[in-house]
Amino acid sequence: MRFPEVLTRTWWAGALLVAMAAGAPAKARGAQGVHVALLPAQQTVDPGAEFDLSMEVTVSGSAFNGFDAYIGYDPAALTLIPLSPISLQEGSYFASACPNRFHRFRQGTDRDTITDVLLCSGVSLTGPGQIYKLHFRASSTPQVTRVRFLPGLQFYNAGLFVNPDSSKDAYIGIGMQVGVGEPGRPLESSLRATPNPSRAGVALSVGASRGGIQRLTIMDLQGRIVRHLQSGLFEAGNRTAFWDCRNDSGTALPAGVYLATLETAGQIIVTRFVVLK
Repeated sequence: MRFPEVLTRTWWAGALLVAMAAGAPAKARGAQGVHVALLPAQQTVDPGAEFDLSMEVTVSGSAFNGFDAYIGYDPAALTLIPLSPISLQEGSYFASACPNRFHRFRQGTDRDTITDVLLCSGVSLTGPGQIYKLHFRASSTPQVTRVRFLPGLQFYNAGLFVNPDSSKDAYIGIGMQVGVGEPGRPLESSLRATPNPSRAGVALSVGASRGGIQRLTIMDLQGRIVRHLQSGLFEAGNRTAFWDCRNDSGTALPAGVYLATLETAGQIIVTRFVVLK
């Protein structure tokens, strides 16, 4: 089930008018933005087990008093279990800031829509702290899956947009370990981007320890897949894939930080690189 953005904007109309009338300070649009992540970033759970994910502002940044978030996941791997009452899903940091809140949660088949607004006069937050939480049940099939922020994540302060600097997804290993590439951390498979930074294109050196189904994608810092490079059955060994800094439609993408993600043999490996113009 997909809920058009216009529905969320309609929910916001009344809430934002109340927040603005209450005199929440209009100091939004801070250059720092909001850094938000789904935590823990990696965890391993048993098949069929239940577990929690926390949506947290990880560092102090620009002030905000409300947000829209769209959370996506694979329904074949994960089932979201709403808490009762639904207000228990509001994060401790967010809920404790103000007893008066506009909170709306809509569950879909593969995504959930969250809207939460503080309605107390002059109250806004800068982080860090927990702003939401979700409870899932894992499937019985061993695999590595991801819970991610979908396009549309937006923070507000007294009705003004506060643009997030970054959002980070969570990876769940169901009955298997999760490996996300980090400097100095040994992995069976490897992924490297050169040159970094780059102006014309990026060569992605893939080292796969075992053959099998593999997927190589490019994401922006909001976790949105902008290019599907490779997907299918590959043999073990080394290969190189080239990305021309364009999306799936062939449109040139702007300068910025991008993430190459390799899913292979029960692992997810992420490498970060910079595109210059």
